[in-house]
Amino acid sequence: MITSFLLKSLDKRVSIAILILLAIAVIVPVLNLSLSASNPLQIPTYVMQLFGKYLNYALLALALDLVWGFCGILSLGHGAFFALGGYAMGMYLMRQIGSRGSYGDPILPDFMVFLNWKSLPWFWHGFDMFWFACVMVLFVPGLLAFIFGWFAFRSRVNGVYLSIITQAMTYALMLAFFRNDMGFGGNNGLTDFKDIIGFEVQADSTRAVLFAASAIALALSLMIASGIVRSKAGKVLVGIRDAESRTRFLGYRVENYKLFTFVVSAMMAGVAGALYVPQVGIINPGEFAPGNSIEVVIWTAVGGRGTLIGPILGAILVNGGKTIFTGIWPEFWLFALGALFVAVTLFLPKGIVGTVAEFMAKRKAKAAVADKPADTTGAEQAEAAQ
Repeated sequence: MITSFLLKSLDKRVSIAILILLAIAVIVPVLNLSLSASNPLQIPTYVMQLFGKYLNYALLALALDLVWGFCGILSLGHGAFFALGGYAMGMYLMRQIGSRGSYGDPILPDFMVFLNWKSLPWFWHGFDMFWFACVMVLFVPGLLAFIFGWFAFRSRVNGVYLSIITQAMTYALMLAFFRNDMGFGGNNGLTDFKDIIGFEVQADSTRAVLFAASAIALALSLMIASGIVRSKAGKVLVGIRDAESRTRFLGYRVENYKLFTFVVSAMMAGVAGALYVPQVGIINPGEFAPGNSIEVVIWTAVGGRGTLIGPILGAILVNGGKTIFTGIWPEFWLFALGALFVAVTLFLPKGIVGTVAEFMAKRKAKAAVADKPADTTGAEQAEAAQ
């Protein structure tokens, strides 16, 4: 039933994007593992790892687009959900190190031994099991989003005030995770990972699987997001975005729709963070930085909010540009990013995908007018011209 619902909700553009992502999930690892380094078609591991990171960023941008583009909730705190998912996976990876750490303790991670912790904190129990970590990747960001949304949406906090509160939330979490007594590694965070479900994290084959998992997770999340926005509930979300008071007066429980969408979006962001951590090899409180959440907004705006495909494209293009630009003029990257956001706001308010879609729609409309029969009445011609 759920599969049928999701398949019926796919339009042509989303279907093509999903097929491309699934093809990438197969082709890139095959070109990395099956070809020798001398072959021009071979994709180096570091390139695959870099694009795997871009796919996780794209999933984070898609999560933001679900609440901002279709529900009108401009969240400046989605980096918090991304980081919490990353910490949940990082805790599992730290438990897999065991006695291979610098201090050789079979239970306590190295940073706990260094800080003279005598026993494992209660909230670390269970993270030696992969399935438990996967549940926490969804549960922890989802729970935070539920608690935050429950109070914020029922208090009818909207607009810039809600954006400020979400940014304050992620900033508060950043300060908390920087503390050594929180039990999450403090300033250094979690790193020096060894294994994931029994396979070496640094092995090329493991990195290939993680890349494929990132592409598949993005494709699945795109399917879920499309199913939500093209359903009857999705029409209500758009109504909330465009005219919340009118939607409320029609009898809809606006806060329930907002809460549901916000929680689903937070879970998607958590999955992105969980796949990101084993590929980059570290998670620290810097991921909570408010600037990271603002960058996600820029990716979404550049690609085109409210389009689903746009944020994915925006995240890949902006981060690809960041990789190139920081290698050439690293000190000017933030100025370039700010200029990009201003330029998009002024000249491409609908983003890349939104602008292209609008242009194609106008072109199609003109073609339809030109193809009308020559004996069309004057009234009909005037109406078509309008």
